[in-house]
Amino acid sequence: MTDMTTRQAVMAVLVENEAGVLARVIGLFSGRGYNIESLTVAPVDETKNQSRITIVTTGTPMVIEQIKAQLDRLVPIHKVSDLTIEGPHIAREMALIKVAGTGDRRVEALRIADAFRARVVDATTESFIFEMTGSTDKLDAFINLMRPLGLVEVSRTGVAAIARGPRGI
Repeated sequence: MTDMTTRQAVMAVLVENEAGVLARVIGLFSGRGYNIESLTVAPVDETKNQSRITIVTTGTPMVIEQIKAQLDRLVPIHKVSDLTIEGPHIAREMALIKVAGTGDRRVEALRIADAFRARVVDATTESFIFEMTGSTDKLDAFINLMRPLGLVEVSRTGVAAIARGPRGI
């Protein structure tokens, strides 16, 4: 009997830093109907000309294994690592959250921001922009609390993740 429960997977993919690689990775997901919940990419090693792609997706364990295997076969991918099953890892996201309001709503937004350790990076007499780093759940909770207080706009980076301890990708 196969396991049909879905799980979230945070995958770190080390790739050659060249044009078209990200399009090929995204094409693999879209061509097979896999969803990408979060995607971040940036150069990580200039001497080896490598970038790291962090992908958050969901699926059954079999689907996650298929995604890993298909990513592994793509050239120029160097390494695929499913951080969620390979051991403890740290996953963080950054968001900029714009909230407009005056009076009590403004005071309440600042109080909640302080409790969540969100930093004010811009302020006018009618709005704030908060910068916040943390787990996706923490950011979601803060954003949901800001909705009734005048949430205007949110910009998120997507998840960046790395294995804990001495092991690397």
